[in-house]
Amino acid sequence: MSFEELMSTRWSCREFLPETLDEETLTRLFTAAQRTASWCNTQSWGVHLLSGDAAEWLGKELLARVSSGSPGAADFPVPTTYSGVYADRRRAAGHGLYEMLGIERSDSMGRLEQMLRNFTFFGAPHVAIVTADAEHGTYGAIDCGGYVANLMNAAHDLGLGSIAQGAIAMHSDAVRELLDLPEDRLVVCAVSFGRPASGHPVNSFRTERASLDEVVTRVERP
Repeated sequence: MSFEELMSTRWSCREFLPETLDEETLTRLFTAAQRTASWCNTQSWGVHLLSGDAAEWLGKELLARVSSGSPGAADFPVPTTYSGVYADRRRAAGHGLYEMLGIERSDSMGRLEQMLRNFTFFGAPHVAIVTADAEHGTYGAIDCGGYVANLMNAAHDLGLGSIAQGAIAMHSDAVRELLDLPEDRLVVCAVSFGRPASGHPVNSFRTERASLDEVVTRVERP
């Protein structure tokens, strides 16, 4: 597919088939993502890839900790609030997702159960934990963001589903302990991926994008 088509059709998968991918597919996926541009070509990203039983183990461990009420700790500062248009977009995405799943606004338990699906990676057979080098600061995190986007685009190009999960980074302390990450690696997010469960209603959900007029400001020479 063309790049324009790829960008216009990629989506966040929230239900996967359990079968793991073959090594050739995994190699193609991560080889493509490795071409991501980075600040001074530092390639700050690191990836811990868990597949099959390993992904299931990590999911069960994280779910148990979150369900126990553990508040978790993030390696990067997280937004304390969303206001204005950002709140509107966030609200629209959440409402649209729950509506697609038939979860009413008043159904707090249903919303909680869906949120907790984050921590078992929506049943994905593979999860990539993406980390940045601590000494690279903001620019290392930016480079990792580019890597995450390219990893998901490469997955879509291979006919796979994927989703970036910031929820995992909210429990960076647990991820660090479970994966024995060194202190100089900061957890950016997880990317869960595999073959999408195409018949599941949640995978029909699509988010909208702002118009160019909302985000692009044309500047003319004075």
